[in-house]
Amino acid sequence: MDIEVILVNSFTSNGAGGNPAGVVLNADVLSDEQKLSIAQAVGYSETAFVCHDDDVGFEVSFFTTTGEVDFCGHATLAVFSTLFQERIVVAGRYTQKTKAGLLAVVVEPTGHVTMDLQLPQKLGKFTHQDISDVIGIDSAILATTQLPIEVISTGLADVIIPVPAGYLDSIIPNDAAIADFCHKHDVVGFHVFELCGSGSEITACCRNFAPLFGIPEESATGSATGALACYFAEHLPLDYHYVVEQGRAMGCASMLTASVELSGSKITSVKVGGTASRIGTTLYSFC
Repeated sequence: MDIEVILVNSFTSNGAGGNPAGVVLNADVLSDEQKLSIAQAVGYSETAFVCHDDDVGFEVSFFTTTGEVDFCGHATLAVFSTLFQERIVVAGRYTQKTKAGLLAVVVEPTGHVTMDLQLPQKLGKFTHQDISDVIGIDSAILATTQLPIEVISTGLADVIIPVPAGYLDSIIPNDAAIADFCHKHDVVGFHVFELCGSGSEITACCRNFAPLFGIPEESATGSATGALACYFAEHLPLDYHYVVEQGRAMGCASMLTASVELSGSKITSVKVGGTASRIGTTLYSFC
């Protein structure tokens, strides 16, 4: 049995950068063990598997090289960009069934994809001292941001970590220390950001580290960007539409959009969007 894997760069910036994901269509015949084998062979941070669902149309599962995760933003973008390019769907609104719930996806006529994420769950806080040794920045320097370090989930639990301008690219991640911290505190990874100046079209630049799940660093992370948007909405005097750059330190700058809607002080909607480009295909063969 030969399985075609479509290779896609998600959250590209002017056609460049992005975060690669694998997409397998018509994956109904595959077991979880087979999906994991394919994801390991592809070697990307995530590979998405699309199955038919009688109720909503599409059921999507996401596998890293080490196991299944409930949701993946950049792989969702890869899926619906592929469905649109293959003319399986037209521009419109769709629903995907994931382990993170039923989530809406909008495909625009341009191919830009916007996805709904889970409403945010605030799952805890850490002190600057808790984090400083793990990312190698002194706690007193971290404290100068005057912003908290929080665990927020819009599908996956990420530690949102602000750093002062100029420190983001200097971080040399200690994979073992980050993985140990994430395992101990039951979180997926670190999403570290520095704010851009008021004159910039970009709200923040970010880096994402999730070595516990086989991802030392990722160049675009949709779920964490959603969590970051919720963090911004609570802590910063900005509007509720954000543009985030990620992957610069990897030489793979990517661009993500994010927005939140509120009723009073309560967040009622979280959306992340971007564009994607197909970069090739590969075949995986089962004996």
